[in-house]
Amino acid sequence: MGRLEEENKRIVREYHRTAFVELDYQGARKFFGAHYIQHNPHLADGAEGIKSFIDLRKEKFPASTHQIKRIFAEGDYVICHILYIPVPGTPGTAVVDIYRLEEGKLVEHWDVVQELPAHPANNNGAV
Repeated sequence: MGRLEEENKRIVREYHRTAFVELDYQGARKFFGAHYIQHNPHLADGAEGIKSFIDLRKEKFPASTHQIKRIFAEGDYVICHILYIPVPGTPGTAVVDIYRLEEGKLVEHWDVVQELPAHPANNNGAV
């Protein structure tokens, strides 16, 4: 893996920590490019879409946890496999976030979300 991929992974890890662990929107703003395309249909384009998501998490899920389990990079794309637990003691949600970066800034995002069942059909773990 090259320096570009390692740097992009570092940037995404730091962004995730700031935005989704610390729930610090002001700190997270520095990671966005001039234009941020959001493919999640529940969030608006631009950094303001992330602000609304962080505000919701602070209000409704202040004890939530967010942990990157795996992270991959290829060129300007970074993929994170995440375990998100909105309410402690619940199974949580498996999330795959895909980011595209330009010149070290986040410019595009996609995600896939899977609610984890309380009683899975296997013991392999979802994340």
